[in-house]
Amino acid sequence: MSLVVQGPDVDTVALKALARLTGASAIEQITPQSFRLRDAQYDPAVPTHCAQAGLDFAWVDANRRLSDFGLFVTDMDSTLINIECIDEIADMQGLKAPVAEITEAAMRGEMDFRESLTRRVALLRGLPEQALAEVYEHRLKLNPGAERLMRTLKAAGVHTVLVSGGFTYFTDRLKQRLGFDEAWANELEIVDGHLTGRVIGAIVDGDAKAEHLNRTRDALGLSAEQVICAGDGANDMPMFRAAGFGVAYRAKPVLRNEADCCLDHVGLDGILALFPA
Repeated sequence: MSLVVQGPDVDTVALKALARLTGASAIEQITPQSFRLRDAQYDPAVPTHCAQAGLDFAWVDANRRLSDFGLFVTDMDSTLINIECIDEIADMQGLKAPVAEITEAAMRGEMDFRESLTRRVALLRGLPEQALAEVYEHRLKLNPGAERLMRTLKAAGVHTVLVSGGFTYFTDRLKQRLGFDEAWANELEIVDGHLTGRVIGAIVDGDAKAEHLNRTRDALGLSAEQVICAGDGANDMPMFRAAGFGVAYRAKPVLRNEADCCLDHVGLDGILALFPA
């Protein structure tokens, strides 16, 4: 196994200390922000050392390449993008604080996702559809590394899926913008140019996310080990359990426990350092 460490400023002293701690045979630079410690041996002190040095880390098979994977599935809100869309939509109603509180509780796993979504969407009743465009055009930004990650995944022939407990208004646009092969989310009901406070069809919750992952994986003839997924909250746990490699991006504690890698310091393209193209 290899230990890959990454950070915006990788301290040489900390890097050498990790190599000694794990008995690594060599330190190889991957990028200016990332390094591979060859033949590193597991040591329970690694997480503490990395946290103190401001480093992300992951234990990976040194021979595994990006082309060995066939499917990448990612969450949208607070993973691919910098916001929770529903919180920003609610801000147009002057209701961001109560909606954001419900969102946080759901992402921490303290509230059933379906219940939380139904409650939050109901508060949006009467809001003009134009509010969605306002959020997309002026508040939504891609998280660092998202574009590079997607370009490289596509070049490697990896099938890409965006699956979200958020809304199709945003996933459809991001699918086109970034070149996702598929996108799945909840559809807001809109009548006469205004939100009704309801969603159309079945709610995309954590179980539905995993179902989309499993369906696509099976259709492509892949094994679970050929799937990478990324997310940040409790409703991503089922798909993490269905995937071979789970990446928690700036994630809640409940999801970190399910992850193979937590990215707290580098961007989404930190995934690329783990598996050479």
